[in-house]
Amino acid sequence: MFDILYRDEFLIAIHKPERWFVHKTNLDNTCGDIILNHLRDQIGQLIYPVHRLDRKTSGVLIFALDKATQKVTNSFFSDRRVNKKYLAIVRGHFPDSKLIEIPLINDQGKLQEASTYVRSIAQTTLTSHGQNCIHCRYSLVEAEPVTGRMHQIRKHLDKVRHPIIGDRPYGCNKQNRFFKETFGMDDLLLHAYSAELPHPCMPDLLLNIKSAPSKVFVKTAESLSLGEALNAYQAPTDLLNKQQLPY
Repeated sequence: MFDILYRDEFLIAIHKPERWFVHKTNLDNTCGDIILNHLRDQIGQLIYPVHRLDRKTSGVLIFALDKATQKVTNSFFSDRRVNKKYLAIVRGHFPDSKLIEIPLINDQGKLQEASTYVRSIAQTTLTSHGQNCIHCRYSLVEAEPVTGRMHQIRKHLDKVRHPIIGDRPYGCNKQNRFFKETFGMDDLLLHAYSAELPHPCMPDLLLNIKSAPSKVFVKTAESLSLGEALNAYQAPTDLLNKQQLPY
């Protein structure tokens, strides 16, 4: 059963667990962990995707409940009317804030402009944790993609030498191995924390749908003494005009 973050007669938003595909993909035709099928069965009605999250990424995932709503909400994402915030744990002490503007090559070999705003939330240093980690530095960061390219946040953070812990293929193999051997952590530490968007069918309503970090994310943050910094990221979904929904 998926945790439902928000639902009305037009939209539903859930917390997407790690390692689930949104829908069938050529990347793995045998995978049974398909959210589209399981959520449909959970709520007993058809659902229509309006955006995607990587299989390894947890967090806010939104679906429309009819095709008309899907069309409008899709346009919000394509027109950049959705403000998305992600949390990540990265290697190194990230600067206070940085706008990463590095073009990225898509699957067709085309170079596309790409921008991601990243700010540091907290930093930590493991002064000693076995022979494999002496003075290891890490940061908890918040990332806001301005554009929406495939794997944009993962690629951008790797290109500025602050790869996300647990990322494959963009991350640091040495760090990924250290976290697996030391903490038993083999997941991508990237979490889609919030999505702020106009309601597609209620013009006066602005949604800010939020999902608290996953258990794996929290446990790893606590192991790195970054857990306290996550306290500000536990708030429930906001209805910014405070109207009572009709559903």
